[in-house]
Amino acid sequence: MTRLLRALILLAAAVFLLVLTWPQAFGLHTTWVVAHLVSFRTIAVIGAIIGLVLFGLLRFMRPLRRTLGMAMVLLALFAVANVGILASRGFTANTVQVSTGPAGTETDVGTVTVLSWNTLGDVPGARAIAELAVTQNADVVTLPETTEATGIHIAELMREAGRPMWVHTLAFDLISKARSTTLLISPDLGNYAVTNAAGSGPPDNTNVLPTVVAEPVDGSGPTIVAVHAVSPIQYEMSNWRSDLDWLATQCQGDNVILAGDFNSTLDHMAGRANDGVNSVLGNCADAALSAGAAAVGTWPTSIPALLGSPIDHVMATVNWQVSALQVIESLDGAGSDHRPIVATLTPAG
Repeated sequence: MTRLLRALILLAAAVFLLVLTWPQAFGLHTTWVVAHLVSFRTIAVIGAIIGLVLFGLLRFMRPLRRTLGMAMVLLALFAVANVGILASRGFTANTVQVSTGPAGTETDVGTVTVLSWNTLGDVPGARAIAELAVTQNADVVTLPETTEATGIHIAELMREAGRPMWVHTLAFDLISKARSTTLLISPDLGNYAVTNAAGSGPPDNTNVLPTVVAEPVDGSGPTIVAVHAVSPIQYEMSNWRSDLDWLATQCQGDNVILAGDFNSTLDHMAGRANDGVNSVLGNCADAALSAGAAAVGTWPTSIPALLGSPIDHVMATVNWQVSALQVIESLDGAGSDHRPIVATLTPAG
């Protein structure tokens, strides 16, 4: 009976670790608890290493030596597999240098620089946000949890710095700042109009927090989507999954840019991509994945980026390629619990 019990415990542990490593294989990647655990792969690896050390010390206890030895093998396999996944996504770099043309100058013709920052309800302040946008030469700024008044103030400050912006905001109510999402677009990209409604839920919007869909008035530019999906807390799991499904439908066109707080890692988006080689959500590829920085955490700012969860994204259809990407860590003390992410996109080919 003792041997059988140990075998069952080891089998259960093996299944548990396998599910945590690749929950997509079991269809569990968007389920309660598993969705949260898989969001922090680096911390899981550290936990496995700590377990290896502890089990290694306990192996001196003769009755448990064989069981602990098998447990150590499982933890080692779990750690190696997760390090491999993180390495394939890119966890050592958060910046890709801008491509250069034949003469060694930056190929900025037709480029679009996209900045996204969940501001936790305007907390960093309009000036800090505007200064960041100007410094990054942003053409598009998506600001979940940012009110229209703050968006207008940001645009005024950017105009004074020589970078005017149009402001588009959708709010589900005026009670909570989290229920507002603001999108700033440079006039250099043309005139844009918001084409989705403020009412929550498909087919017009995400369920709990607003997403802004803006399309070019003349139809010549990319559709721009400022994203804010709900967090996968216990009572919002169905809305969270619905948000991801709806966001995938927003990237069915040929020229789309999505940016914002998806409250989801690449693991959670599995099964929502079309047949494109690099697509992650609908027809859209993830800029951080293309740049080799998709394991760099954007949330929370209270822990190092390499330990955090990459839930903020810039995504685009295949007519765009990533020439630069950065997860900005220098503003971790600005007040928001999210890090800004900036991607420069250039026309493919």
